[in-house]
Amino acid sequence: MAGHSKWANIQHRKGRQDARKAKFFTKAAKDIILAAKSGGNPEDNSTLRLAIQKAKAVNLPKDKIDNAIKKGTGELAGGDIAEILYEGYGPGGVAMLVDVATDNKNRTVAEIRHAFTKHGGNMAEAGAVSYMFNKKGVIVFNKENYTEDDLMEVGLEAGAEDIIDDDESFTVQTALSDFMTVQQAFTDAKMDFESAEVCQIPENLVPVDVPVGKKVMNLFDTLEDNEDVQKVYLNADFPDELFDEE
Repeated sequence: MAGHSKWANIQHRKGRQDARKAKFFTKAAKDIILAAKSGGNPEDNSTLRLAIQKAKAVNLPKDKIDNAIKKGTGELAGGDIAEILYEGYGPGGVAMLVDVATDNKNRTVAEIRHAFTKHGGNMAEAGAVSYMFNKKGVIVFNKENYTEDDLMEVGLEAGAEDIIDDDESFTVQTALSDFMTVQQAFTDAKMDFESAEVCQIPENLVPVDVPVGKKVMNLFDTLEDNEDVQKVYLNADFPDELFDEE
């Protein structure tokens, strides 16, 4: 069940390093708006329940959470947001998915295309890259709190697919259909996790050297800084030396 995933480690390390609260608030609110379009009651809407959990994790105020739900259900204006998945290639042929939530498609696609071009990549047609990724549930635990056996005992019984050693943490992966069930099993067992979310997991990783890795990370950072970008996924296998230089 164990394995090493540099990709997942990069995602979580980047997330911890980015402390820009305003950007997190905007993205968390958009997640809630999109989820609430399928219903404003989190008890009946697991996607909304997860979005609210993530919003609370970045300390989004309760009034902003409530307003975002009302925008999604149409009770307040401002819920006209489209969810789009853009695909492209970064330096070194690295496949990238850019998950976007926007109220202006023309502006956003122009900004995404400019970012790819500026950093030596290019956008691709729909389907050109997405087939290299699988949508999975991802639950992250701090290694200081639990052993792999602890997680296997609860996770496998609830339907988890894999438990991966990510250096500083353990990552539990689930099928999309089992994600909420596995998450609830850990909650019932009073096992605290650092994060729980749905991610696009690459089937295979593309090795890159330090120079190419730096270019890929520059593109990644530029895309992540865009207010309309919710998440960026990539299949690069970064060398450890790249982060030793930080």
